[in-house]
Amino acid sequence: MTSQSDLIEQLEDILASKYVSRRVEILERVTDLFVVGSGKFSEEHVDLFDHVMGKLLENVESAARAQFGIRLAALPDAPPKVIRELALDESIAVAGPVLRQSERVDDNMLVETARTKGQGHLLAISGRRALAEAVTDVLVERGDSVVVSSTAKNDGARFSDSGLSTLVEKASGDSDLALSVWLRRDIPRESLVKLFVDASEVVKGQLIAADPQRAELIKTAVAEASDQIQRKARAAFDDFAQAKAHVGSLYASGQLNEVRLHAFAGERSFDKVTIAMSLMCDLPLQLVERAFVQNKPEQILILAKAIDLSWVTTVTLLLLQAGVSGGARPQLDQCHASFARLQSKTAQATLQNLRTRESAG
Repeated sequence: MTSQSDLIEQLEDILASKYVSRRVEILERVTDLFVVGSGKFSEEHVDLFDHVMGKLLENVESAARAQFGIRLAALPDAPPKVIRELALDESIAVAGPVLRQSERVDDNMLVETARTKGQGHLLAISGRRALAEAVTDVLVERGDSVVVSSTAKNDGARFSDSGLSTLVEKASGDSDLALSVWLRRDIPRESLVKLFVDASEVVKGQLIAADPQRAELIKTAVAEASDQIQRKARAAFDDFAQAKAHVGSLYASGQLNEVRLHAFAGERSFDKVTIAMSLMCDLPLQLVERAFVQNKPEQILILAKAIDLSWVTTVTLLLLQAGVSGGARPQLDQCHASFARLQSKTAQATLQNLRTRESAG
């Protein structure tokens, strides 16, 4: 290491001299030295390289900075301050390789960059080997369709509940993104149901606009396609099979009641609640699932009133619906007033109409 230290001392002397025009040449020599010795330097030596490289980068043109960043991006012990400077560079040619690859770029730096830079920077971040929830939250919220799709296709990306809701919401209007979300193995079943129910509505609207006279036939076709997708989504999840067996056993033994339903909603178990409501309302499961994934509280109020649920239990169902649909917390005062005004006979008649329509369909 003596020769390396001597060279660095010489470079410090050069930095203090008048040979500023040789910065790019000197930067290449310093980079060569660091690349060769990467993994063997002490923290003190890395700090010294950090200082020297930072000085050399001042007033260096973008093309040279980009080449410098490409060489450092793959090194796990790259000088951290220089890496930060490159990652925050306005030029995507400079920042891109570092944002995509460098292990020295931590989550805080990624979040900062994703919040303040353009779509090119966000796209580079979306291609990293692993992405934490805090990072994908920003990518999904600020990113354009290309960025969001790239993030969804990244097997190393992890999503928070909030990020997942935003992702599914954007996918409902983007068929390519919808496919990317569908192919992921970490998306909860209720999110897949919401994704395809919403997508079906978009498709339905497009078809109706193209040929209004066939509207009723199109509605039936889209509903049937949605039902098939929901059945496929359920079949892929072991949790659903267990929930179906458990709730079905309670129903068969006469133990499925409001107390059980309230407990399922308190657990925020989408599967148990929808299966229980399907049995208690005598409705197809896919219809009940659609009621919970759409942000329409009145649907829940009608079902709850029709089977004589209390307001306390109804509140837990409304809160579950809001969480699954990605909607805002329901206005409970308004919902309570509507629930109180709604007559049981009216709700039961509406429920019977739903049964009749489903049977006819």
